[in-house]
Amino acid sequence: MDVILLQRVEKLGQMGEVVKVKPGYARNFLLPQMKAIRATKENRSRFEESRVQLEAQNLKRREEAERVAERVAGLSVVMIRQAGEGGQLYGSVSARDIAEATTAAGLSVTRQQVILDLPIKMLGLSGVKVVLHPEVVIAVTVNVARSPEEAEKQARGERVTGAADEEEEAPALEMFEEGAEGTPAGTGDQPEV
Repeated sequence: MDVILLQRVEKLGQMGEVVKVKPGYARNFLLPQMKAIRATKENRSRFEESRVQLEAQNLKRREEAERVAERVAGLSVVMIRQAGEGGQLYGSVSARDIAEATTAAGLSVTRQQVILDLPIKMLGLSGVKVVLHPEVVIAVTVNVARSPEEAEKQARGERVTGAADEEEEAPALEMFEEGAEGTPAGTGDQPEV
């Protein structure tokens, strides 16, 4: 199916291009979200008549998005989550969670604007892309921690999960060393069979 793009669509084309897409992609995504129109003779002539106006609106929205991007450059949000000993989360951080946190931080975005390459399932700092305009994308740092104090340590660059693991390993090693000196292997409190 041929469609005329009304805005830039990533990995597809620029505004005004006529591209061939699968009917389901056009019917379920491009047409309902007003990112494209069918490439009929009537629509082509109507698009050419209003092309200058559409390009001006697109330029205005892009400039606004660029101003917002400059204002919130380097935005970082903190997500407090429960996690296991190794830093594995008891769930994951979703695009909706990140959108709510960035809105609370002063940048109003929807979950559709947040692009997660992989789900966030570990404690630590993660980079996420937020699309303000099809041509303007900013990076947001998501700091996932168990507590606000831990988030501050992670933001400074300290390793939080590794320090706790090292503290736990030291007493465990001492216990094994003491047990090795006192009793030979195979003896102890175990009953004989």
